[in-house]
Amino acid sequence: MPSLEDLLSKSIPELREIFLTRSRPVPKGLLEALEVDTRQGAHYLAKRIRERYRSNRSEGQRLHTLLRFEIELWSQGYSLVAGVDEAGMAPLAGPVVAGAVILPQSYKLRGLNDSKKILNHETREELAAQIKQDAVCWSYGFAEVEEIDRVNIYHAGLLAMQRAVQGLAGLPDFVLVDARKIPQCPAPQRGIIRGDALSASIAAASIIAKTTRDAHMLELDAQYAGYGFASHKGYPTPEHCRALKELGALPIHRRSFGRVREVLGLDPVQTELFSENVDESPAEAAAARAN
Repeated sequence: MPSLEDLLSKSIPELREIFLTRSRPVPKGLLEALEVDTRQGAHYLAKRIRERYRSNRSEGQRLHTLLRFEIELWSQGYSLVAGVDEAGMAPLAGPVVAGAVILPQSYKLRGLNDSKKILNHETREELAAQIKQDAVCWSYGFAEVEEIDRVNIYHAGLLAMQRAVQGLAGLPDFVLVDARKIPQCPAPQRGIIRGDALSASIAAASIIAKTTRDAHMLELDAQYAGYGFASHKGYPTPEHCRALKELGALPIHRRSFGRVREVLGLDPVQTELFSENVDESPAEAAAARAN
């Protein structure tokens, strides 16, 4: 890093590029020097740098809070804590996909959050790539449309989660799951209501699940033109429902879902949503219904 004198000899746009655009560490004394600098823009630059400091502190605190379940488990000796979540419960077409991720201890990734709160798909993709690079191990699991129609969407989600956990390169010591419990889980587990917004591991799994499923729906869009899968990813948007009515149902449409059955002229399906042998609380069951 150049000396303070060398830095102050640079123009304000150059300093802005270094300390705001590139987010380089700010040397001791530079902020104070900018605040008494007579050049136009120096005071504003100092203000922006201090805002960056506050933002970084706030994000650091948020990420630390996001690790509270993991920190508790690590302190109890569970070194490998896996987060598991699914994506694609509500769409009319395509598989349900689950992600499973074991993060390094004390892992903090700026921007990590529930995938549903990350609206920009490029940001989701960047986070997914970083998670895959940094994770101890990660995996995903699919439950196909035929399985969804056979066992219902709730149990298909559990099946995808089972496969995601089984696909991990290392056996987890403990599993954190969003809102439910995985049958025949190979490790102790805990279902956390809104876990994708409360646990770093589950949030990471939600991003893996979402980006994996989105990529798969792009492949299906190339295979089935005219339905708009690249944009709506199979969700029941007006565009999708209109195409379904005009063009008919595809093999990838879920025939156990009411809107698809209506197009096919089939009666509604009434099925038992929850298996008696799945250990879950009433609150978890209510959350699963909401999903």
